[in-house]
Amino acid sequence: MKKAPPGVGPKFAQVVVLFGATGDLSRRKLLPGLFHLTRAGYIPGCRIIGVSLDEMDAAAFRSFTQSALDEFRTRRTTDEQIAAFLDILDYVPLSAGPEALRDAVARAEAALGVECRRLHYLSVPPKAAMPAIGLIAEAGLSEGARVIMEKPFGVDLKSAVKLNADVHEVFSEDQVFRIDHFLGKEPAQNILAFRFANGLFEPIWNRNFIDHVQIDVPETLGLGKRAGFYEATGAYRDMVVTHLFQILGFVAMEAPTSLEPQPISEEKNKVFRSMLPLVPGDVVRGQYSGYRTEEGVDPESDVETFIALKCHIDNWRWAGVPFYLRTGKRLAEGQRIISIAFREPPKSMFPANSGVGAQGPDHLTFDLADTSKMSLSFYGKRPGPGMRLDKLSLQFAMKDTGFADDVLEAYERLILDAMRGDHTLFTTAEGIESLWAISEPLLETPPPVRLYEPGSWGPKSIHQLIAPHAWRLPFERAWRPQAATEG
Repeated sequence: MKKAPPGVGPKFAQVVVLFGATGDLSRRKLLPGLFHLTRAGYIPGCRIIGVSLDEMDAAAFRSFTQSALDEFRTRRTTDEQIAAFLDILDYVPLSAGPEALRDAVARAEAALGVECRRLHYLSVPPKAAMPAIGLIAEAGLSEGARVIMEKPFGVDLKSAVKLNADVHEVFSEDQVFRIDHFLGKEPAQNILAFRFANGLFEPIWNRNFIDHVQIDVPETLGLGKRAGFYEATGAYRDMVVTHLFQILGFVAMEAPTSLEPQPISEEKNKVFRSMLPLVPGDVVRGQYSGYRTEEGVDPESDVETFIALKCHIDNWRWAGVPFYLRTGKRLAEGQRIISIAFREPPKSMFPANSGVGAQGPDHLTFDLADTSKMSLSFYGKRPGPGMRLDKLSLQFAMKDTGFADDVLEAYERLILDAMRGDHTLFTTAEGIESLWAISEPLLETPPPVRLYEPGSWGPKSIHQLIAPHAWRLPFERAWRPQAATEG
């Protein structure tokens, strides 16, 4: 076992209680992620206890985990490393009750034989979150522990307030980590470094120089087996409140007093408090053709599988700058893009046929894929006589550096942060309640859903929403091979 890199992993050994241990997220991300963290030495000692509805023993859970690692691990490993990971697993079915869970945790702590901490991960549907927290309380396992909760955090302001109050009866706010895997991605964190470490960009990161901002997260995937969840949630609750608004907070926040969790959370929450209530007329809801015929979907469902909206931040930095957000299922491409459009300068000095302005404003584009890319587009002169201009770009791609292999996957990074007690990349109770508060006008009187064809970019009315601007996706120019390029 490698030694944990200094300052990256937790100080103490960890007992992880993984609720929903046999679910899809656990199989695809959490178990492979925990395997990598333990194998790479990020955690100085670990025991993992799976908990779920499935009636199985520890041996069956180890077999389940072996299959998950065979299918989803992304790094080279040895049979010995896998065997060592399987050896630290235990399992308790929910039917066994609080005493069995308490006994399993006691065995894990005894096996570690050193001072350790508990981390409860609730990889469960929203309706199962409070029963899981109740089981933790009954087992006497809440004191001094930390708990990771998956989205959504309520479905409106009333439910979010109640959920936070119920959670706080067992865990204090500093013990709670509301996870958003978008913020665990290296490119999302790079926004902070890009903004605040470079004297070139922070002075122009405001309404005087930025015309508008787009956060665009289209998905090609459909529902899969999530029809029951999606029918009760929809694209807005599933993606905008818990993902896109969190990214918006990083893009729009003021400089924190330090890169510590509390100052960063304070600045993000200021952004959320400054957001104007959403106007239903600034929202386009869509539903892909064929959604209502899918298994588990109401034949008359008006749940949106697509949403595009315009929102405003009413503060000194951003007054008058629209933020356009778009996401949906069964769209033409799967992308995760932040695009900053800069104000255009006067063009009076250039001849009419120069081409200046013909390809839109200059853009700074962040690609939030796991291997991050950034590009800055600008006009430059075409070689030769006369004054003809073309759009050019500067690019950066993480895979072109020597650091690509050091990138942690989003869940891996966030699990480590929770073990360390670092709230920087997590959502607070105040922040989530502020976002539900500005959502109330939309939730109370949502615009009708408009049909769109699978494989398209959504309903045609999205172009009126963003006019006189244009959506950055689809890109007119593809990213360059081996490097990021202007899109």
